[in-house]
Amino acid sequence: KHFAMIFESPEQLAAWSAVNRIFGFAPRTGAALIDHYGSPESLFDADRKELEYLLRHNTGYLDAIVPQTLEKERRELQALMDEGVRMLCIGDERYPSLLKECPDPPAMLYVRSLSPLESIFGNPKRISVVGTRDITSYGKEWCTRIVSAMSSCPACRPAIVSGLAIGTDITAHLAALDRGLPTIAVMATGIDAVYPFRHGRYAEMISSAPGSALVTDYPPETTPRAINFLRRNRIIAGLSDATILIESKIKGGGMMTCRIASSYDREVFALPGRIGDQCSAGCNELIRNGTAACISEVNSLLDSLGLRHGGKWEKDDIRMKTYTFYRDREGADPAERLSIVADIVGRNPDIRIEDIATAANMEYRDAANAVGMLECDGIVVTDLLRRCSVNPRFL
Repeated sequence: KHFAMIFESPEQLAAWSAVNRIFGFAPRTGAALIDHYGSPESLFDADRKELEYLLRHNTGYLDAIVPQTLEKERRELQALMDEGVRMLCIGDERYPSLLKECPDPPAMLYVRSLSPLESIFGNPKRISVVGTRDITSYGKEWCTRIVSAMSSCPACRPAIVSGLAIGTDITAHLAALDRGLPTIAVMATGIDAVYPFRHGRYAEMISSAPGSALVTDYPPETTPRAINFLRRNRIIAGLSDATILIESKIKGGGMMTCRIASSYDREVFALPGRIGDQCSAGCNELIRNGTAACISEVNSLLDSLGLRHGGKWEKDDIRMKTYTFYRDREGADPAERLSIVADIVGRNPDIRIEDIATAANMEYRDAANAVGMLECDGIVVTDLLRRCSVNPRFL
């Protein structure tokens, strides 16, 4: 009877919030107690001796299960609502159904967004895109290409879910925003803080974009600790129909998110990398042991995700886009030469200028001049070693 309602007042939400605060790292215990007593409110009026017996192996929770906790939660929730934050308890019919299916869903979600809750969690598809903080140019390029391809699916444009971290996460969020896809950032802090601090501007962009939101199950004033990220990762996996791993070392948060997603019977995909490349070692391992399907081609990925991609995505798009960009400004012949160089770079991330010259049958000087022009116009980026890759924002 508690799973077909809408909870909107601090009084209604206080008990759920208290259960979430007390049993945040043991959601199954909290859920079992609610099932036993019939409602979260009844838990706080429970007979003390019975409660002590039920929690005889977890006595540390007992001191918090008192009526005074509810009043404290009510005041806190009212303050959050005054700041525009919304709370969504698991008893609310708007709670994301995919997350509710998991064996360990949080009792409460805190949401910061300008969009209705129904539009945030009502998207027919949510795809999580995760990976290393130390993302390479290869990872950035393919992360952007994959999100861009999903944005071109007219029948079903999914929401992109990630964790707001540096590297892969923020690349996925920004690629979604750039292409008009909704994106959900699941945080490892309270809703009143952004980590890392440098992403404060991006957090504002996400919370303001249509259908997008900042989401956390952590109470306010929760600071980022290592253990928080594992709990955060289970929500990323639980919110999503499928998880895509862009790059990861053998050990990393992205690997854990994929394993959790697999345990939830959700689809997992991984971008393969070069043998011996530590940034792709985790992806290659998940593909090898069958946890993740290999992303070998973008169109087949979209088909596997059920997005029913209407058009074709091809690498030749880079060549055509570059040619079109320069044709009127430089003329047909220079535009063709520049598009050939851009296409070579697109097919060979981290390629050196001398190798571009060989592939394009050009003098080194001509290839260097072409790369310089492409770099000035934001089509190509180069690193300190002058290795060239396509700028993901051009894709």
